[in-house]
Amino acid sequence: MRAFGGAVLMALVLVLYLFVVVTRAIAFLSSGNPIGIAIGVALFVLPFIGAYLLIRELLFGLQATRLTRRLEAEEPLPGAELPRRASGRVERAAADADFPPYADAAEERPDDWRVWLRLGLAYDNAGDRRRARGAIRRAITLSR
Repeated sequence: MRAFGGAVLMALVLVLYLFVVVTRAIAFLSSGNPIGIAIGVALFVLPFIGAYLLIRELLFGLQATRLTRRLEAEEPLPGAELPRRASGRVERAAADADFPPYADAAEERPDDWRVWLRLGLAYDNAGDRRRARGAIRRAITLSR
């Protein structure tokens, strides 16, 4: 729940930023100066890119949370039994040792979203965020 609150806070900050950028873009466009107009056009494009990326990330988070809750209702999540540091993060050595069965399962059953979500959570426990997001994105795609 804390992560969702953080995402909402960041979304609100981005909306405020986008508002300021759009007002500045209007000021540049109304300057009449060719360079100012070019900057104004660029400032209009950037908020749309930012809004697209924000929406994409929020949807990813919501879909990942939905799938994780579905999986958690069926069985314990990867890493639930692993030792943790005071910060709450899984100890890296334990996560690395726990990882191979999830990778093997993904090779054996590449069309099962549950396998890919478990693999993504195992990657996350091991600290590999890029691969974790990739595996979770694949789980989301397969779950449809």
